[in-house]
Amino acid sequence: MSRTAEAIILTDKEETIINEWAKSKRLPVRIVQRARIIQMAAQNYKNIQIASKLGMSHPTVQLWRDRFLSLRLPGLEKDAPRPGRIPKVSHKKVMAIVNATLHTTPPDATHWSTRTMAKSQGIGHATVQRIWKQYNLKPHLIETFKLSRDKKFLEKLYDVVGLYLNPPDKSIVFCVDEKSQIQALERTQPLLPLRPGMPARQTHDYQRHGTTTLFAALNMLDGKVIGDCMPRHRHQEFIRFLQLIDTKTPLDLSLHLIVDNYGTHKHPKVQKWLKRHPRFHMHFIPTSSSWVNMVERWFAEISRKRIRRGSFKNVKELISTIKQYIESHNQNPKVLVWTASVESIMNKIKITKDLLETLH
Repeated sequence: MSRTAEAIILTDKEETIINEWAKSKRLPVRIVQRARIIQMAAQNYKNIQIASKLGMSHPTVQLWRDRFLSLRLPGLEKDAPRPGRIPKVSHKKVMAIVNATLHTTPPDATHWSTRTMAKSQGIGHATVQRIWKQYNLKPHLIETFKLSRDKKFLEKLYDVVGLYLNPPDKSIVFCVDEKSQIQALERTQPLLPLRPGMPARQTHDYQRHGTTTLFAALNMLDGKVIGDCMPRHRHQEFIRFLQLIDTKTPLDLSLHLIVDNYGTHKHPKVQKWLKRHPRFHMHFIPTSSSWVNMVERWFAEISRKRIRRGSFKNVKELISTIKQYIESHNQNPKVLVWTASVESIMNKIKITKDLLETLH
């Protein structure tokens, strides 16, 4: 026995809107077709007749009649929900994979891969990959960290960050450090240049031709660098570098130097030199906190851009390359701006400490 469709009776407002939609040339075609279904249904056409006239299937007509009876006009504006594919992996299995990733390791490795996890859980590796992506899990990556144990950590941090964010009047703030033991490495064969579809290539073996130490002072006001290369990095070389800074800066300005806790910077002879040059003021970063010294970022730049992939026949050539880079940098310097407050830094440190405590 055939089913009789429930009658559709429109209010005056609904009839006006349905008629406008049914003849509209601006609305999406799907909305116009749905309106025509309801328009004809309200005129007592049977579903099979509506389907024939509008060129659509009988189930489609019944679907939109039922949607209108349940939701009225708003039901025609949104697409009908479609039944989703039944997931092949249960929520319980997903949680088992997430927990295993976070709290266990495979018996023969330090971390899980998609294939080892898939084998352990009895599923496909593509499924593991999809779950890890969904929960932002990356067991193949690792980052380094170190928490300072400096008893005066907060005091030193306030001092250095204060110089960055609010430098004293009539003064220059310099970030000073040494990049020691830079090796003059010469590749055994010339570099093979970059080609389409193929990266530049260099030999894995090299000859060592000695080392140099780069002393650098990054001016936080204009981004320029005072630099010099010396064979060693003892207190004698550091005093020579302080003298270089002294000669290259206006004598009427105070100089605030941000340095690390390397013994050379605190040597008694360095202290005597500083007493004879009262415009120099030393500010020590907390121990194990090289990230506070902005010159480290500049060191990373010169390493990446000029040293790491270079090939040098001798130390003299290496030093010449470094000096050329400094000269080029100073012609178009980039000012490094510190933005983090002490409070935001301490908040991140607290989060890391809390995380470490939960692991014990």
